[in-house]
Amino acid sequence: MNRMAEGGSSPWLAARLAARQRWPRRLGVPALALFLAWVGLVALSLGHAADADPNNRSGAGAPPARDSIWPSTPPPDCPFPPSTDVAAVAFTGRHAEYAHADTWYPSWAADGNLYSPWTDGNVNGLGADSGGTNATTGFATILGDDPVRLTISDQGVYKSDPSPYAGRYPCGSLVYRGVWYYGTYCLQPAGQVRRDGGLFNWPWLGPFVGFRWSTDFGRTWTQTPCTPAHPLFGEIALQGEPVKIGSPHFVDFGKELEHSPDGKAYLVAHGASQGANRRFAFNSWITGDEIYLVRVRPSIRNMNDAARYEFYAGRAAGGPRWSKKFSALKPTAAWRDHMGCVTMTYDAPLRKYLLCVTDGGNTVGYFNTYLLEADGITGPWRLVSYLEHFGEQAYFVNVPSKFIGADGRTLWLCYGANFSSGWGGVKFVSRPLGSRYGMCLQEVRLLTPSEVPALARPPLPTP
Repeated sequence: MNRMAEGGSSPWLAARLAARQRWPRRLGVPALALFLAWVGLVALSLGHAADADPNNRSGAGAPPARDSIWPSTPPPDCPFPPSTDVAAVAFTGRHAEYAHADTWYPSWAADGNLYSPWTDGNVNGLGADSGGTNATTGFATILGDDPVRLTISDQGVYKSDPSPYAGRYPCGSLVYRGVWYYGTYCLQPAGQVRRDGGLFNWPWLGPFVGFRWSTDFGRTWTQTPCTPAHPLFGEIALQGEPVKIGSPHFVDFGKELEHSPDGKAYLVAHGASQGANRRFAFNSWITGDEIYLVRVRPSIRNMNDAARYEFYAGRAAGGPRWSKKFSALKPTAAWRDHMGCVTMTYDAPLRKYLLCVTDGGNTVGYFNTYLLEADGITGPWRLVSYLEHFGEQAYFVNVPSKFIGADGRTLWLCYGANFSSGWGGVKFVSRPLGSRYGMCLQEVRLLTPSEVPALARPPLPTP
C-alpha cells in the first residue's frame, strides 16, 4: 500500500531497491526445518531473470527441480486447529510481477477476462493516488490465461472525495452479468503517522462507503449514492472507533459467481468490536481482531441499499444464522490483535473455502500471512499454514479462482509487497523472489499430509 515514502522517495522504487538487499534474518524454527526451507527458497531464485515489457512484467522463469515448503510457525495462542486435508504450502518457483501499483483484487467475468482495482502507483504510464481530497482509484482489465504471460490494459482512474476522512481506497470488486461493482473505503489519519515514538501508516480503518458501477467494463462509471459521511452500513470512525465492515472483499466463487451456494454475492471483511484500552492502530487497513461476512443478491438496485443485505449472525442448531439487522452481525472467526486484511476464494475442485489473512503488526513492519480452510463459507476454520514474514511484507493477499488448477491444489497467490521498505530504517528483501511493490503472482501447491516429509514439519511453538 503505497503511502508517501519516507524522505519523499517513490514507494515502488523503494520496494525495488529493497529486493536487492541481502538474505533475510532467520525464522524461529528448528534448525533442520530451517535448513530445508532455506534450500527450497534458494531454489526459488534459480532460473529467473527480469524481463522488461510494456506491463513491467518480470520473473517469468522455469520452476526449480522441487517445491519449497514454507515453514508454518503459528504463535502459541493460535485459535485454529491444523487442517487434516492440507498440511503445507509449497512454492513452485514460478512467479510473475506486473505494474508498479498495489490493491489488486481480480474478478473473473463471463468474457474470460479479469477486472481489477488498483491504486497508489503507475500502470502503463497512468498514475493513481488514493490520499487527499482529490483521491483517485484505478481500474484495469487483465488479459490472458497464463499467470506469467498476462497483459494489463484499459487502465483508468476515477476521482472520489474521501472527506471527512483523509484517504479513499479500493476494496470489493465484482463483475457480474456485465456490471462492474467497485467498492471504496476510507482511512484516517493521512499517510505516515508518528505516535509514542513509533511510525504507523493509515492507523485507523474507516467505513466502507459503497459501490460505484459501470455497465461498459470501466469506460464510464456511475458514482455510489453513499458518501464517506453517510456510508452504506452507517459506521463512523473519525477518531479510531472500531469498525466491522471497513474494507470488504467479494468471495471469489469463480466466473460469474459460478459456485455461489445460493446465487448471492458474499463479502468478507476484517474489523473489531472492542475499542476500549487498545493499542494504537489495533483496527487499521491491515490489522484487526475479527472476520465478518455479509451477503446480497447483486444488482444495481441492491448494492447500495443496506436493507437488501443479510449479515452473518452466528450459528444455531440448524446451522448458520443470517439477519437483516447490522446490529446482529457476529464474527465468523476471531483472533485478537492477529487478524487483518482478509480475502476468501472457493476452491471448487477441493470443495474448500480458502481464507487468506494478513496480520499487519504495527502497519509498517514485517507482516505475517496465514491461510485457513473450511468446508463451509462460515467455517469452522482450520489452519493450513502460517507464513511468517511472507513477502517479507506481503499484503492484500488473494487467490484468483481463474488460476486454480484442475486438482485444486495448484494455485496462485496474488499480492503486493514491501511498500514501506526503508521507513524507520527497516529494509525488506524479496522473499520469496519476486515479492515487490506491484501485482505479484506466486504459484503454490497445497500439499497433503503424505506429501510433507515428517522432518520438514516444524512443531507448533510452545509458550
